[in-house]
Amino acid sequence: MERKQITVIGRVQGVYFRAYTEQKATELGLKGFVRNLSNGNVFIDVEGKPEALNALLEWCNTGSPLSIVRTLEIEDIDQLAGYTEFIIKR
Repeated sequence: MERKQITVIGRVQGVYFRAYTEQKATELGLKGFVRNLSNGNVFIDVEGKPEALNALLEWCNTGSPLSIVRTLEIEDIDQLAGYTEFIIKR
């Protein structure tokens, strides 16, 4: 199990990015949350198996159908949070 914090930079608000992220993370068996940031970016705190995390990162490079992802900032976190589900935080 690993944990990552991902900041998605681009046109990622108002394009259902959080909903698609929740769907993809749940499909991959990942736990954590996604939320909008006040600067227009999206923040994801997620943990799970390395291969599932890599699949989510790959998906994040494209994102939802209407999003335009410019870049990802990815940070590896040493301590697991123990999330039990993946949710959208508002």
